[in-house]
Amino acid sequence: MIAVKNLVKQYGDFTAVNGISFDVFEGEIFGLLGPNGAGKSTTLEIIETLRPKTSGEVWVDGLNLDEQPETIKKVIGVQLQSSGYYPGLNLTELIKLFGGLYNQPVDPKALLKLFNLEDKAGAKYKALSGGQKQRFSIATTLINKPKIIFLDEPTTGLDPQARRNLWELIQQVRNQGTTVVITTHYMDEAEFLCDRCAIIDSGKIIAIDTPDALIDNLVASGFERNKEVKKANLEDVFIHLTGRDLRED
Repeated sequence: MIAVKNLVKQYGDFTAVNGISFDVFEGEIFGLLGPNGAGKSTTLEIIETLRPKTSGEVWVDGLNLDEQPETIKKVIGVQLQSSGYYPGLNLTELIKLFGGLYNQPVDPKALLKLFNLEDKAGAKYKALSGGQKQRFSIATTLINKPKIIFLDEPTTGLDPQARRNLWELIQQVRNQGTTVVITTHYMDEAEFLCDRCAIIDSGKIIAIDTPDALIDNLVASGFERNKEVKKANLEDVFIHLTGRDLRED
């Protein structure tokens, strides 16, 4: 679905993306991981047609970025941040607005129900909880019926229940046939969600494989944790004691 070849992005003397190449396959959840400033957001913004590249090739669903950027916009969905929504409109009105912009028929009630937001149809975006805002943000990426959606750190700041709930929603979106590209700083999230991950640092991809293969390669190199690995972590304890139900006002 996505082919990136020798992609370079320079800002004067600074090279933010330094000749990276990778593919994203149809129907997978692909993670682009890296520390702040590694170049992952720049890479995604180039693929999303939001930022010009310096050199290299990008293909999205068989479309060349240089030749067909407007057509690419029609087959992708991009998660908006909170500043992307009109504060005076409720969720139903926002969905209808985006549907009009995309010239796509959309059933706001059905879309909100898919993301467990049907009871918030008349609420304004600013009145939502953090988890509800993130779920709505992902919902809006599906309005134009995209083949690929891009999610930039979708669970940052969420409590454990909301985070796990969003994981299930992302899997549900993928299971309905949409390819998902995600960035996250939570490695447990990437391990749980991603079919494959690319790790980028200083503008270069330094590893790309399935999470299991990346972990196995590290272990095979002789790496050992200082602390014994347990069968559960503290987040599992939290979820077990407090339940998986979302607790939102």
